[in-house]
Amino acid sequence: MSGRKRVYLAGPEVFLRNASEVMARKGQMALDFGFEPSTLAEDGVKLSGNTPHEFGMSIGVANETMMDASDFIIANLTPFRGISADVGTAFEVGYMRAQGKPCFGYTNTDRDYYTRLTVDYYSGGPFEEDGDVIRARDGLMIENHTMIDNLMLDTAIILSGGSFVAKEVSGQGVDDELSAYHDALVAARAFFDAQK
Repeated sequence: MSGRKRVYLAGPEVFLRNASEVMARKGQMALDFGFEPSTLAEDGVKLSGNTPHEFGMSIGVANETMMDASDFIIANLTPFRGISADVGTAFEVGYMRAQGKPCFGYTNTDRDYYTRLTVDYYSGGPFEEDGDVIRARDGLMIENHTMIDNLMLDTAIILSGGSFVAKEVSGQGVDDELSAYHDALVAARAFFDAQK
């Protein structure tokens, strides 16, 4: 579609039972904002491989090809299988940032990384002061940069000109609730409109 910016939609939605439905909703929302959305690698190209490893590699190559063809990324950075964003999605943000493309992110929690680390991962302590740093009982430093997720994700998004939306969502459907995604689309639309 000529004139439309192509957005790479990143996130762990592929693991959801209703992945195709969620991605279709996200795609339609992107279209409504005037963007051309990517698809799931599994939907967009013919994947191959004689072993699970080869098949996985074909997914990785397909995703990189879609990122290369995209103008920017919107990444679902909601904590996934732990206190931080999906590692594959984090890679995709870095991949797009390395290409100098605008990066936008969103998360369905407004609790910052420090809170998730100290409360969820370390169950509230105990912690000890060690010079200028705080350490957990395992001896690892507890960093508090007041950022939404790992400092490299926040930095990549902000320095690319994008924005990182954090919105608390609770209850059923937290993994496919799209109000923070909507807000990221609003930010992306404003970013590109300002470029005109």
